[in-house]
Amino acid sequence: MSRLASLAAVGLLLLLAFGAASFSWLMPGEDGATRHLAALCIFVASYVALAIGKVPGLSIDRAGVALVGACLMVASGVETLDQAYRAVDMGTITLLLGMMIIVANLRLSGFFTLVSAWVARRMRQPLLLLMAIIAVSGVFSAFLVNDAICLVMAPLVVELTVDLDRNPIPYLLAVAMASNVGSAATITGNPQNMMIGSFSGIAYAQFAAALAPIALIGLVLTIALLVLMHWRDLRGGAVQPRLPRVRINSALVTRSLIATALVVVLFFAGQPPAKAAIIVGALLLLTRRVKSARVYAEIDWSLLLMFAGLFIIVDGAERELLSPRAVAAVGAMHLDTIPVLTGVTAILSNLVSNVPAVLLLKPFVSALQDHDRAWLVIAMASTLAGNFTVLGSIANLIVVEKAARRGIVIGFWDYFRVGAPLTLLTLAVGTLWLLWR
Repeated sequence: MSRLASLAAVGLLLLLAFGAASFSWLMPGEDGATRHLAALCIFVASYVALAIGKVPGLSIDRAGVALVGACLMVASGVETLDQAYRAVDMGTITLLLGMMIIVANLRLSGFFTLVSAWVARRMRQPLLLLMAIIAVSGVFSAFLVNDAICLVMAPLVVELTVDLDRNPIPYLLAVAMASNVGSAATITGNPQNMMIGSFSGIAYAQFAAALAPIALIGLVLTIALLVLMHWRDLRGGAVQPRLPRVRINSALVTRSLIATALVVVLFFAGQPPAKAAIIVGALLLLTRRVKSARVYAEIDWSLLLMFAGLFIIVDGAERELLSPRAVAAVGAMHLDTIPVLTGVTAILSNLVSNVPAVLLLKPFVSALQDHDRAWLVIAMASTLAGNFTVLGSIANLIVVEKAARRGIVIGFWDYFRVGAPLTLLTLAVGTLWLLWR
């Protein structure tokens, strides 16, 4: 029954979109109301599907939903093809692609396995191991995109904790939560921050100076809450792990680390992040040691596709639906007040996910007096809100999926009892810091 209902809804949406397009061809200048309705239906349907992650009865993921929604915006006449091309923010896409190439080289070189082995040999106490995992996940996520760090760290932590005969859940929660918190520190920490950096033009160093202290305090709170909730799992003496022989490509590790250091220096030196990341990433492809195809296989192409589709969907909705009256109505909510903007952003991020939430808020930031401060609040809140539930961010879902492949189940309550208080505490810290700053 649900399959039939979903197919009927999809058919109705397609009929409305193509009906709006046909109407504009048949009666030019008379299609405003139809196009308005088409834009509204496509926008709402796309965001509902993105929120639940799929279309019931169909085998389509978030990237596919975004692509279909974008194409319907064009098919219905809400966006022309040229307008759709211009809607895609290439700065964000370029920065994300460049960082993915750099992380792929670090991963293929064996660098993350080397770091994991180093931590395991020196942090033999359960509590020290937890702190080390949080520090590594948080710091790396600040510069190298939290989703990519979770992809790398989760399997390594599973192997390590199973080898030590420890309950892996607190350590896996540490990876997910610390990567979310740490990624708040910089523009390159996560996809939504990359978008905000492109939209706002805030300098990398200015962004980090504002939000890195919040991330640092958040990592300390992550340690405290995980210890409080899992103290029984963190008791015990030192254990000697049985580590396998670590295989690394020393030359590739060296090249990748030099490239990573170089790109971070360029970020802080004031170079446009997208320009620095894609140039350094491209130069890493000039090697005889790793085939380019292996690097391309590590890139999350579906994420880039989802971003492109979302840009077009939101641009179409903004073009057709966002009237001065609607802007004024949202302005009455006092989004220029930091606590209010924090709350609205956090709620939206948990309803539709953080990247779509940032795009939804983008049209209203221009109406605020202090644009830079507003963008920093949105970056802080949309990132930290990802820890509220296991569905709050892609990073969380990556960790849960990697754990499930090894038979480790992280339930909703397992995550929520730590993530919810952590989210509320870090949002309070972030709000107070930005108010005081």
